[in-house]
Amino acid sequence: MILRKLSRSVTCLKPAVLEDGAPIKAQRHSDNRGFSDSSNSFSHGGFSRQAPDQSIAYRFDMAELLRITGNFSADRLVGQGGFGTVYKGRLRDGTVVAVKRAKKNNLESRITQEFRSEIQMLGNVEHLNLVKLLGYLEQDRERIIVAEFVPNGNLRQHLDGQNGSVLHLATRLDIAIDVAHALTYLHLYADRPIIHRDIKSTNILLTDTFRAKVSDFGFSRTGPADLESTHVSTQVKGTAGYVDPEYLHTYQLTDKSDVYSFGILVCEIITGRRPIELMRHGDERVTIRWTYKKFREGKLHEALDPRMEITPDTYVIIEQMMELALHCVAPKRTDRPSMKRVAEALWNIRRDHRPELQRLAEREISSSRAVSRSNSKQSDSRASAAAHPWL
Repeated sequence: MILRKLSRSVTCLKPAVLEDGAPIKAQRHSDNRGFSDSSNSFSHGGFSRQAPDQSIAYRFDMAELLRITGNFSADRLVGQGGFGTVYKGRLRDGTVVAVKRAKKNNLESRITQEFRSEIQMLGNVEHLNLVKLLGYLEQDRERIIVAEFVPNGNLRQHLDGQNGSVLHLATRLDIAIDVAHALTYLHLYADRPIIHRDIKSTNILLTDTFRAKVSDFGFSRTGPADLESTHVSTQVKGTAGYVDPEYLHTYQLTDKSDVYSFGILVCEIITGRRPIELMRHGDERVTIRWTYKKFREGKLHEALDPRMEITPDTYVIIEQMMELALHCVAPKRTDRPSMKRVAEALWNIRRDHRPELQRLAEREISSSRAVSRSNSKQSDSRASAAAHPWL
């Protein structure tokens, strides 16, 4: 059992999520502030503390940003979202950066609030699994964020197969562990607890080596300032399908709201499906409910991403990951584990099954090389045909 003390919450679990796929934009707990570095727990590193009111971000001027982005050239455009557009740029020292430029419309007041929240949160934290803020500009109607460029797209794109490859289980587990580390740091190791409030697959960016980095802190909130407070009362923000139902109904935000969203994310990683699939039939529309039903019936294999290679050994790993995800989405926040415990459980899964995961990764590497050689031969053939039109 991954979390023995919480085993009872799985058997009675009836996950509650929103039925709509549209965005909803409208406690410090008593865990010890440290990890034991032993064979039974993971080593949590890669972060540094910052003074709460001293942002490490650099203030850019518009002339500099115009140079970096080629006057915000369409050729540099790499993405668009609710906040605005993202451009790829290059600093004078050669560092490649992402430049996020806010929209200018009748929602400017909300966008300005999200912009300032992101600057405030990211400017005072640093962790290997968080997108690093490099600078910003706030001038007249311009709201621009400059952050490290993460080159390999977001997790949702990879789950959809948009990048032409399939994530194998070892990589999926590593991504889950990276996100768990980031959230543990935010909840326990920042100068004040930070609740992300919008954990979802499109906000998980991947490096070339598939290290995960959590991005988009526009909805983030600091947690209670004192240990006796259990929650922050605030309007509901987040994305449908990922929002903690208890927060939705009570307006009481806690770090366990991030735990709920993380559980939904792990289910998404395992199944490859979005949290809400409106085009599917009946009980398959809400992924966590459908997956829980299959898990309870002993038919979890029917809910797994069909593109993922499954063996009897790796199926055990998936069952353990799913059990943990179900603990995270327990209807009552008091029944959910802390992110520290979640991260430790995931780390232990990886440690206990390292040989199987390593063999799977090696097979995936061999398969990828074979595909690469095949594509290279096809490319050479096309090039040859172009050079010799009579062939």
